[in-house]
Amino acid sequence: MKRASLRRWAAVTAVVALLCAIPMLVSALPVSVPKLTAGQLRGRILASARLSYAGYAESNATFGLPSLPGLADVTSLLDGVTKMRVWQASPDRWRVDVLSDTGERDTYQLGSQSYIWDSGQELLTEVVGQPSLRLPRAADLVPPALAIRLLDEAGQHARFSVIAPLRVAGKGAAGLQMTPTDPASTIARIDIWAEPGNGLPLMVEIFGRGSSAPALESQFFEVGPWRPDAAVLTPARGPGTGFTTTSARSLSGELNNLATAYLPRRLAGRDRIPEPPAFNQVGVYGGGLSTFAVLGIRGNSDLVGEALSAGGVALDLPGGTAALISAPLVNGVIVQPAGSVITYLIAGTISASVLEQSAVTLTTQDSYP
Repeated sequence: MKRASLRRWAAVTAVVALLCAIPMLVSALPVSVPKLTAGQLRGRILASARLSYAGYAESNATFGLPSLPGLADVTSLLDGVTKMRVWQASPDRWRVDVLSDTGERDTYQLGSQSYIWDSGQELLTEVVGQPSLRLPRAADLVPPALAIRLLDEAGQHARFSVIAPLRVAGKGAAGLQMTPTDPASTIARIDIWAEPGNGLPLMVEIFGRGSSAPALESQFFEVGPWRPDAAVLTPARGPGTGFTTTSARSLSGELNNLATAYLPRRLAGRDRIPEPPAFNQVGVYGGGLSTFAVLGIRGNSDLVGEALSAGGVALDLPGGTAALISAPLVNGVIVQPAGSVITYLIAGTISASVLEQSAVTLTTQDSYP
């Protein structure tokens, strides 16, 4: 009797093990995709922006950023796994639900209108207005959004090549590799796998220099064409739930305190990129996969001290104080020039030495606002 029971449990265990192994077995099957050049695949990926699709995706980030005041939501996206259900009707009509053990946080973008549903608080928030600048959000990590943004920004500052196809979300995916041409970039390479027919990105991996594991990986586990459904894209409130409104500006944290500061045309030998008038408070330098931005924040907050307390490294500058924060893909320097009411934030996918050179320039300018 005991032997029969053991046999039954052994059979059950074998079935469970087989079910668990199915995804790995499927992904290991040979992959055959149409032959495309790097230019053709890149063009199809960029053209996929208007596709309608739905699926389940996860991003896994290991940036190792310290927890900074007012940026907890951002650092959580860049350290750990983010689980997302996604529906897109068009680039400006979509919904992304972030799932966690404590509930979910759903973001709706409906043209110029935005809503956020927090299941833990049972609260629906209407976000009024569109900020010229905003902090990263989970929707930025969905494979298509991430891949298309990276391809757009890389422009002529990267080399492209075809890499081996993979099976992603049960589909044969063609591979495209993007490599920066600037040796100062913190990015070693970016690998994108997409459906060869329509160009929809299924997986993105970003590797830092000297690392064999991606610092950021985002991939679909399920995805397919979706016929837009108004019921899915319309925020719904149940009985007893709350509703409030907030401005897009109030979600921007420290970005609300941006100051119009004098920024030079060149920093660390890199030209400032012309930006639209709405972005005149931000200086963007370099380009492609070795871009860095400079923001001036007005106020009396000791941001340098807070960064040092969070694990930053003090820099010895001739005309002020500064803290360096380093991560596998992003470096940042917080600079407080002596005698200035403005603190500069410098960050980007570029070496710490370039940012430190920029900090020296900002602390030795002739005058400050």
